[in-house]
Amino acid sequence: MMTTSGLLRQHLIDPEVCIRCNTCEETCPIGAITHNDDNYVVDPSICASCGDCLGPCPTGAIDSWRVVSTPYSIDNQFVWEVLPDNEDELLAEPGTDDVEALELLAVAHQSAPRAVAPKSASTPRINVTTRRDPIVATVAGNYRITAPGTESDVHHIVLDLGSQALPVLEGQSIGVLPPSRPNAERSPAIRLYSVCSPRDGERPGHNNLALTVKRVFDNGLGQPGLASNYLCDLARGDTVRLVGPFGDTFLMPMDPAANLIMVCTGTGSAPFRAMTEFHRRHLPSGPGKLWLFFGARTRAELPYFGPLMKLDRSLIEIELCLSREDGVPARHVQDGIRDRLEELRTLLDQDNTYLYLCGVKGMERSVRAVLNDGIVDWEIKESTLLVEGRLHVETY
Repeated sequence: MMTTSGLLRQHLIDPEVCIRCNTCEETCPIGAITHNDDNYVVDPSICASCGDCLGPCPTGAIDSWRVVSTPYSIDNQFVWEVLPDNEDELLAEPGTDDVEALELLAVAHQSAPRAVAPKSASTPRINVTTRRDPIVATVAGNYRITAPGTESDVHHIVLDLGSQALPVLEGQSIGVLPPSRPNAERSPAIRLYSVCSPRDGERPGHNNLALTVKRVFDNGLGQPGLASNYLCDLARGDTVRLVGPFGDTFLMPMDPAANLIMVCTGTGSAPFRAMTEFHRRHLPSGPGKLWLFFGARTRAELPYFGPLMKLDRSLIEIELCLSREDGVPARHVQDGIRDRLEELRTLLDQDNTYLYLCGVKGMERSVRAVLNDGIVDWEIKESTLLVEGRLHVETY
């Protein structure tokens, strides 16, 4: 849509921040987003600026805009490594007299209800450092946290930031810049990992953070996952390039009375470990309820199983949902949700209850199906929770 002055508010994706997770392409209802081996791009001839893709993007790369007289073509966008300078930009400063262009700005961000941060959440810092100026962290520890011999090889990796500032809140993610594969023509994409340590670090009083990383043996192209194997093979003293942080909605309320319902599978537990650890350190007697639904195939493949079982049950209630544990009926997280649905319904009716989902997309679909079947007018309830900052979903 053009203004009478011939300007177009064009929707773009920042290639420096994009992690190529495909969420935007899957979300777009009209097929305006596509990709090649390098970039995800928006077709200006199709995009209707509906905004459906903005909320689900984990990094905010999708929320990039330019006011132009001639749209950037898909072919141009496919080869970008950074967003181009925009000589036609008119909205950089308030006060422009192009009323229609200002209206385009508002329309571009209108969409169905999207998640917002909890009202009491701390203000996050975003993109403190980028691909062009990454922070170099040093590996302080790298530990396997699933049982040896199991198919699930998950590592807890502690990174020392030295004197560099990289403030990260519970629920935020950090981007890792892995080394290029041999003979690669371009630098690899940023890989995003949820931080599993609280804001005061894995070790309080030290400037560090921790990641939960699962080794990917086959990325679907017959190759081992580049970033996951790089990280899992790091030794103490090795260095890692970091960018970010990312994420400004999947955050923890700072209200001690808040109830947190956390639903996850596998490494989706990372942000919940951070939130739980913050409560253990700083809000151990808070009246709010922490409730974790944790899904895995077996206990041996469940990250942090030992430390999790040592947590005081006055701090957190844990519902383990194991699908392949010998001698135990198979259960997935949606089964755990279904079994406790009446209690969940009561909690969700309280305005201090927050629901978080993190893990594989199949889990999200299954949990939503249970909620839709078990809670009257769930779609209306879901919209309310989103606009109130009480429903947060990160799946992959």
